[in-house]
Amino acid sequence: MVALRLSLLLISFITTVRANPVFRNLVVHEARQGIPSGFLSKGPAAADTQLNLRIALVQSDTAGLEAALLDVSNPSSANYGNHLSMDEVETFVRPSVDTVAKVNDWLATNGLQSTTSSPAGDWLSVSMPVKQANELLRADFTVFAHHETGKQAIRTLSYSIPIVLKDTWISSIRPLRTFPNPRKILPVFSSPINSVSNTAVPSSCASVVTPACLQALYGIPTTKATQSSNALGVSGFLNQFANQADLTTFLKNLRPDISSTTTFTLQTLDGGRNPQSPKQAGIEANLDIQYTVGVASGVPVTFISVGDDFQDGNLEGFLDIINFLLGEPNPPQVLTTSYGQDERTISSILAKKVCNAYAQLGARGVSILFASGDGGVSGSQTQSCTTFVPTFPSGCPFMTSVGATTGITPETAADFSSGGFSNIFSRPDYQITAVSTYLIALGGTNLGKFNRTGRGFPDVATQGENVEVVLGGQTETVAGTSCSSPIFASIISLINDQLFASGKSPLGFLNPFLYANPGAFNDITSGNNPGCNTNGFPAKAGWDPVTGLGTPNFDKLKKAAGL
Repeated sequence: MVALRLSLLLISFITTVRANPVFRNLVVHEARQGIPSGFLSKGPAAADTQLNLRIALVQSDTAGLEAALLDVSNPSSANYGNHLSMDEVETFVRPSVDTVAKVNDWLATNGLQSTTSSPAGDWLSVSMPVKQANELLRADFTVFAHHETGKQAIRTLSYSIPIVLKDTWISSIRPLRTFPNPRKILPVFSSPINSVSNTAVPSSCASVVTPACLQALYGIPTTKATQSSNALGVSGFLNQFANQADLTTFLKNLRPDISSTTTFTLQTLDGGRNPQSPKQAGIEANLDIQYTVGVASGVPVTFISVGDDFQDGNLEGFLDIINFLLGEPNPPQVLTTSYGQDERTISSILAKKVCNAYAQLGARGVSILFASGDGGVSGSQTQSCTTFVPTFPSGCPFMTSVGATTGITPETAADFSSGGFSNIFSRPDYQITAVSTYLIALGGTNLGKFNRTGRGFPDVATQGENVEVVLGGQTETVAGTSCSSPIFASIISLINDQLFASGKSPLGFLNPFLYANPGAFNDITSGNNPGCNTNGFPAKAGWDPVTGLGTPNFDKLKKAAGL
């Protein structure tokens, strides 16, 4: 009986394959020329190694989503602030019934079954051994190792799919040819300092930056927010944990006007957690929490901890956290992230899929902010290069990239502030005038080292050097654009609080609003961001690829928001 059952299953499988000859004609879908810099081939991946792949299905109306996003985000639009609901957004991205059926038919033909891995159903997950993946995708899965860090990954330099599925049905499969990024954006330790008193005068800000300094520099109010429905989300990755005891010490020292018991809520995904042992306190997580709770006075703050069980390959939870928030009926109105990677480590197709996910959240009224990076024009961190290295996701036009400044009289560009022009994303309409003006003033400087037609970043900047934090009960100073993003996010959250109190919508996707109001920023006109054996880009009047539009003036931003 067992033998008969196996025979029937085999006959059924052969019949299915013969019934679908259309899937036999394969065509290369994605390919890259050579191994990325810093990686070495260690030989073929073991045939029985299990691969967890995710298939991006073609969305129903990407252009419609982008148009809707800009319509509700452009201050000159009649629909400004009329953000979309979850269902309205999903209407644009949900794949057609035929798309889902065709892709699942292909998988079933090969004995595979998928599961849906995104709220709108535009991502499918499927697992298979290396041997089957090599055959199914006409690939050559290989073990690659980064020679500096030793980090290994199984990847293929090209893969193919049935020609009938290309473009119309499947957008991409990952993480096949996208390599992991060995460099992460993390703050840089400076040196231990004696804590600054809360009565410190602004002149002290030249050597140590505290919440009081930021309030004085940017006009940030000290009065507490009042709207409980307004929320600020802080992304946590790489087992960086936010410590409550350190936050209490920070508030006692630097914000004694608000309760030292003020806390934050926790959300987790991909096995995330937030242990409270002093030894497990993370410098990045502490920085982000202390400068959101400590600057966005009274705004509810949520720490979103992404664990190591991420399902998005080398993105290491970047897409998972967005899909997680897209599945929530009420995501936070602001999300700040102080991590990133070099743009060249991610395929253009995948970069656009992630960027599109930011557009989905933006259309629902969420402001997404990222640190621009700490390597000047050489990328997320300082490295050898001959042409400038843009960072990801700063090149995405549907998020706000935050660079760094230093000093107070006047502020100047921090030399580590990553900035430049994307090699994947073209320049969006909202910044054409500002960027074109800069390029004319730049002339032939750095000619051939960057993409003059790409999306320029960062968009804005705040202080990013000598920033005081508490770690394991000890006071330290840190530097990096990791400091800048949570500071700017706090300012936007405070403006959102006043908008809610006035019965208005939150700012949502920020960039069209920001570029429409350049006068709301303190223009930074000195400094540069060296790298790749050059002086990088110089800061100039107006927007520049070091500090963006400049640093915020709270009162002017509030007025621009109609308050």
